[in-house]
Amino acid sequence: MIEHTIELVKRLDDPRAQLIISHGVGDEGSAYVDYVHNFAKMLGVPVKFVHDWVGERRLTHVPKTGHKQYTLADVYHHADLVTYPSEYEGFGNAFLETVYYRKPAMCNRYSIYRTDIEPKGFEAITMDGFVTKDTVGKARAVLEDRSLRRRIVEHNYELGRRFFSYTVLEGKLQALLAELSACPTDGFLASCHRLSFLVELVSSDFLVATKRHPVPFANWVPAKS
Repeated sequence: MIEHTIELVKRLDDPRAQLIISHGVGDEGSAYVDYVHNFAKMLGVPVKFVHDWVGERRLTHVPKTGHKQYTLADVYHHADLVTYPSEYEGFGNAFLETVYYRKPAMCNRYSIYRTDIEPKGFEAITMDGFVTKDTVGKARAVLEDRSLRRRIVEHNYELGRRFFSYTVLEGKLQALLAELSACPTDGFLASCHRLSFLVELVSSDFLVATKRHPVPFANWVPAKS
């Protein structure tokens, strides 16, 4: 629901604010893109779709488009606030990327965020299905108060390292593999289920991210500008 972010930008009432959308059309289709453009125009919010400028690596010239190509890392580095207004979402690859790049986030409290991310103690500007006065106020405070913003992003970064680094994953995989080698059939099936979840997690959230970053995400090392 990109409309929520458009509303947030509108209500921030800051002439410097612009909405940058880095992903492509995807499943939504071109009709939704047209709708977003028209909705933003109606509210007077500058919005730019930059997916044609973003790829896995930097290029000085892209034959198909004729312009330069940047990476998702470049988008994160230049963002002041990253928003996730989705009503339905997966585990949270984009959220972890935001944590990794030390950027504040605004999130809709979708189900997996409530069960798997929020309980870990991450700090984010949250909404429950719609933008409120409190949402806008917290976003403005984070954008205007550098010390507050730094405290939040450093807090989230440390939580990311504690709960979602490869070191943590390695320990969990080793424990599960040890369990698999010694458990009866029922326990074996239960362990296989947990193992498949971890494999899905690493492939969707860490290996994909590794391709985007100039340094190993596995070691949770901050990327360089």
